[in-house]
Amino acid sequence: MKRFYKVASVTGEAAPFGVALDGRAVRTPARLPLEVPSRALAEALVAEWEAQGTEILPRSMPLTGLCNAAIDHVAPARESFADGLAVFADSELLAYRADAPAPLVARQAAEWDPLLAWARRRYDVDFRLATGILHVPQPEATLLRIREAYRSFDNFALAALAKIVTISGSAIIGLAVAEGELDGHGAWQAGHLDELWQAEQWGKDPLAEAGHNERQGDLAAATQLLRLLA
Repeated sequence: MKRFYKVASVTGEAAPFGVALDGRAVRTPARLPLEVPSRALAEALVAEWEAQGTEILPRSMPLTGLCNAAIDHVAPARESFADGLAVFADSELLAYRADAPAPLVARQAAEWDPLLAWARRRYDVDFRLATGILHVPQPEATLLRIREAYRSFDNFALAALAKIVTISGSAIIGLAVAEGELDGHGAWQAGHLDELWQAEQWGKDPLAEAGHNERQGDLAAATQLLRLLA
């Protein structure tokens, strides 16, 4: 739609903070107040609205989109939403390894083993490693612990984690970003290790590049949201 406002601003003296356009409160697509738990996040949302030109382009406002999702979609079913992310642990990307070629095997070990070691220290979990594509069930205690971890996050963190987990394919990468063990770039590298390695060997696929750039931007925005909640 065309830009219909002159100024965007933060509302509220204490949490929750809102966003106003020419003094009128912004609402989510479900017509709920767009209110967030930190002033830093509210200021980032205002910056997205202020950056719009003559037309409002929702794709250029990823933080606003994530906050809308947190309010409209996560909040009504937070626990089941968290469980839907935790279930990625049962097919955890970091646990499925190549058996060849040797350089790829070595890179997976170098980049993924430290993340699994961190998860072991942080959450007291173990993962069964496998090669090939056949599903290898993970220990029930591990799955329960990861589910507990995801249930501990609030609606806004879960909205951000949904992007990180689905883009990377890894419950552990999501937790590592949330805990500050990985940044957005590290999460992208770990979650797309195989693709990046293939591109190094054979070159990038121009048709896939646009999609990669879009997903990488989404992951970066989700990581930013987590940091703005702190």
